[in-house]
Amino acid sequence: MAIDFTQPVFVISVAAELADMHPQTLRQYDRMGLVTPSRASGRARRYSQLDVQKLRQIQELSQEGVSLEGIKRIIQLENQVQALQTRVTELSEELERERRARQERDMIFTAGSAGDVVRMARGTRRSPRKVSQALMLYRPAKPDAAAGREAAPGRDATPGRDAASARRDATSSTTKRRGTQK
Repeated sequence: MAIDFTQPVFVISVAAELADMHPQTLRQYDRMGLVTPSRASGRARRYSQLDVQKLRQIQELSQEGVSLEGIKRIIQLENQVQALQTRVTELSEELERERRARQERDMIFTAGSAGDVVRMARGTRRSPRKVSQALMLYRPAKPDAAAGREAAPGRDATPGRDAASARRDATSSTTKRRGTQK
């Protein structure tokens, strides 16, 4: 169970004892507005743990030589700083929510490498596809010079013959088939 430091539970005599002050001093601080306790039925003052902490702070400042008006001003400024810090926190959270909402609105959709739909922020690109470094050797089949068709795989044309002689032989065999000779 959490303790609520703002719950008014102490009567003036207990609060004075906890703060190591006289009850009349607490009444004076109440009139000045330094510490304003809650009121129970019958106008009885009820102090919270937070009020007791303020009373201790006032006592420390008073012992250091700060006047009651100075202490009042210090407390006002501390309260103002606390309120401003709370507001800054609220605004920071609101700004962060707005940034997230803007990012959501500025998202675009693109196709992933597997064909799936991918969400991306506007102005960004997908990482480029990796280019394969594989090497493939290509060896075309050698044509069979005599028949004008490709030689069987693994079989070379007649060794020691050049392309020109292969053409002459191919031409002469063609003319022999037609019946004309040169």
